[in-house]
Amino acid sequence: MARASDTVRELIEKEISRGKLRPGDLIDEKMLSERFQVSRTPAREAIMQLAATGLVQMRPRHGAVVSELSADEAVAMLETLACLESEAAALAAQRIHHDELDALIAVHAESEAAAYSHDSKSYIECNGRFHGLIYKGARNTYIADLIRQTRSRLAYYHTSSLYQRSRVERSWVEHGHVVTAIEKGDPVAAQAAMRDHILSGGRVYADLVATMTHKKESENTD
Repeated sequence: MARASDTVRELIEKEISRGKLRPGDLIDEKMLSERFQVSRTPAREAIMQLAATGLVQMRPRHGAVVSELSADEAVAMLETLACLESEAAALAAQRIHHDELDALIAVHAESEAAAYSHDSKSYIECNGRFHGLIYKGARNTYIADLIRQTRSRLAYYHTSSLYQRSRVERSWVEHGHVVTAIEKGDPVAAQAAMRDHILSGGRVYADLVATMTHKKESENTD
């Protein structure tokens, strides 16, 4: 059975990754205790766990707040995410079980309709399952945890490009390249295909920095 502090931490991580909690938002023991009906001790432990991963920062006289990132930090994290995801794909090409490979192929096929009907919500759900199966097939929980933590920290800043019609179709094609490489048991090809998928030819960097710069300029003029 999961500890209360672990349960609270996981719920807060989800809220950060989904943008319900934004950078700079306060997270305090009382709020967590009341919201999740736990005592102050597991609430405090959950905050400390989040701080250890970098998702929240401890500020003197302010308590814990959701971490903010500079444009440089976000780009550095995206570069790191590309490395982690591509390594997970390479490992999956060598270690994935037959039933997991079948599931990966199936979710890719399932997501085709969502991609070409531009149903971003359904495609994003399939996308999560697709990548989750690769993490599982990699048989490396440490890499999987690092990927999830990095994705959570980037979630607010990196608005999903999968809401763009052209991008969602291209994403499905890129997933196909990853599936083919894993199915062939080719770790080099799987690594390259996943890296290209995450980086999207370098366009993600420019969009990310431009978005964050615009937000910062808007805040300064308000």
